[in-house]
Amino acid sequence: MTEQTPVTETTAKAVPALPDAQTVTSVKHYTDRLFAFRVTRPASLRFRSGEFVMIGLMGDPDPKTGKQRPLLRAYSIASPSWDEELEFYSIKVPEGPLTSKLQHIKVGDQIILKPKPVGTLVHDALLPGKRLYFFATGTGFAPFASLLREPETYENYDEIIMTHTCRDVEELTYGRELIENLKQDEMMIELLGEKNLAKIKYYPTTTREESPKMGRITTLIENGELFTDLGIPPLDPAVDRAMVCGSLAFNLDIKALMEKAGLNEGANSEPGEFVIEKAFVG
Repeated sequence: MTEQTPVTETTAKAVPALPDAQTVTSVKHYTDRLFAFRVTRPASLRFRSGEFVMIGLMGDPDPKTGKQRPLLRAYSIASPSWDEELEFYSIKVPEGPLTSKLQHIKVGDQIILKPKPVGTLVHDALLPGKRLYFFATGTGFAPFASLLREPETYENYDEIIMTHTCRDVEELTYGRELIENLKQDEMMIELLGEKNLAKIKYYPTTTREESPKMGRITTLIENGELFTDLGIPPLDPAVDRAMVCGSLAFNLDIKALMEKAGLNEGANSEPGEFVIEKAFVG
């Protein structure tokens, strides 16, 4: 989920309100590079936890015609499928066509949201297993924020390993707070159950700033530290499943490690042992 993703521009008629408009209900800034926000949910929207939609804002008026076009890009829905609102987690890029504008939204503002969810980070794309790994870097945590709050995740697996790698400690805040709140929130405890929430093993790492665990997750998989630290066996295609969301380089590196361990990539049409979200890179 990086601003290097090509921004889609589609022609739109000039209207007083945004097309496919939804209203911002909350905004929280975590760092000078990261923020999260929630918006109203279209009554007709149905999605599977882990999917993404296209969201955006109107671009600047054309100097010659004065017409505006929507600036749209793919964003994972960070809230679970049962939530009454939609949550998103975003990076800020000063020169980014969309996020340079999106980072300034306030409660009451409107954004464009195309209610056509798609994506590969869904339970349907994985074969049955016992242990589920979520591998994320940066804002790639977003789809897992949805899946960590999805009851089906705990019904399907005995153990959930949430790895999150960022450059600095403060960039881990969104994920850390979400997991801490999961285990303390009465509604989530009632929905998911304390026994199920105990299935989560959170494994945050940093690559630049000093922290309790340093290193790229790919290195920690290769040298075995991940498994030693968590007290679990190495990857086994018979029981382990994985979902991956990060940069193109990260995705390719994790894919190579999964395949080396004997896991096969899956898709909605043909479930496998691991899946990768490709919508936010390239």
